Amino acid sequence: MEKGEGIDNLFFDFSSESRLGIIRELTQHNLKMKELARKLDLTPTEVFRQLQRLSESSVVQKLPDGTYEITNYGKLTLQLLPSLEFTFRNKAYFLNHDISRIPYQFVNRIGELSKGALCMDTIENINRAGHNFKGAEKYAWLLGEKSLESFDLAIAERGPKGVKFRFLFYEPPQSNPVLGDTPNIEKRTLTSIPCIILCTEKEAGICLASIDGRMDYAGFYSNDPMFVNWARDLFLHYWNLGKPC
Repeated sequence: MEKGEGIDNLFFDFSSESRLGIIRELTQHNLKMKELARKLDLTPTEVFRQLQRLSESSVVQKLPDGTYEITNYGKLTLQLLPSLEFTFRNKAYFLNHDISRIPYQFVNRIGELSKGALCMDTIENINRAGHNFKGAEKYAWLLGEKSLESFDLAIAERGPKGVKFRFLFYEPPQSNPVLGDTPNIEKRTLTSIPCIILCTEKEAGICLASIDGRMDYAGFYSNDPMFVNWARDLFLHYWNLGKPC
């Protein structure tokens, strides 16, 4: 590899606020240098210098009409940035919670959680989970250590209305009359619980285990479709590994 072609070069390209501003503007429309300067409140000299840097790195390119556009390589790089931005924004959480228990293919997709809101309050998260179960119209899935009273109430209310429930627990919920009597409930068990996942067609939540292995119910929630799809896929991954009970 020649000098200046290392990955550090790529990080440097995206480390400047002005360069990121240019890139984000160009994702919306192809623009000329003066138009970029006006939109970003930068001098033409500064924009020219940054465009030259980005052009040399093949992130943007100049078109015959004088406008600049994002290259296909630039677009791909931008698609990968949300993962880094998400982990950086929630650094304190990931310092104390163990994402290594999640399959590698889902860690690679963690940028899909970028619109998730972090909540560290255990009670608030449990209440929100129960509220989401009550609001489900099609399905409600839970991967967790055990069922909670708020979930039981939601099952009793939504079950007769056709909502389909799936539960993945560490131990079989044999002693729970609600889980045992509702016909549209499927139950499976896992030998260990790597995280907590709640997923309905409207919203999803994900709580990782803390570094010491405990579940403190701190995690992320969102109704963003990409977030919900990520949580749904992860739940199905574990569901396929579960043992019917």
